[in-house]
Amino acid sequence: MEPSTSAPLRVCGLVGSLRKGSLNRGLMAAAQEIAPEVGMQVTVFDRLREIPPYDADVDAAGDPEPVTALKAAIREADALLIATPEYNYSVPGFLKNAIDWASRPPPSSPLRGKPAAIMGASGGMSGTTRAQYHLRQMFVFTQTHALLQPEVLIPSAAARFDAELRLTDESTRDLIHKQLTALAAWTRKLSATG
Repeated sequence: MEPSTSAPLRVCGLVGSLRKGSLNRGLMAAAQEIAPEVGMQVTVFDRLREIPPYDADVDAAGDPEPVTALKAAIREADALLIATPEYNYSVPGFLKNAIDWASRPPPSSPLRGKPAAIMGASGGMSGTTRAQYHLRQMFVFTQTHALLQPEVLIPSAAARFDAELRLTDESTRDLIHKQLTALAAWTRKLSATG
């Protein structure tokens, strides 16, 4: 879908954590608050737990309904925003599974040519560096255009949120604002060269 120059860009948000108290849910909520300032609307697709494990036999029989809904949400969006934790130096399995489903079949995948930004928060010091790198590797195959800079890698993240998971750290909010601004410009640039 081509973004209108006057309407807000539609962004599909995917959170790489199923936990309600996840810092990455808080990070995505902050992005939703900040997005209107840069001409975006972020809508989270929150049904990843319903997507079954990828199985080529099931795929051959037709997409399960949650997969159809995921593909539609990505296809209807102008861009993709992923907030992910890091599990065992990589992305959570269910997020990888969702990307596997969305990537099939490759010629008509809604991920193909889609602008995307990646952010992540962790309790450790890496700030999800390795998980984000693995997502970038996956996006090479899916031909998803991942934004290079600025990176949003939030280490020791718990101290940046209040008890309601509201992001209170202004430097982190500013970094998200910069990333969303860059994603908006990247999305419009790709659309214009389309």
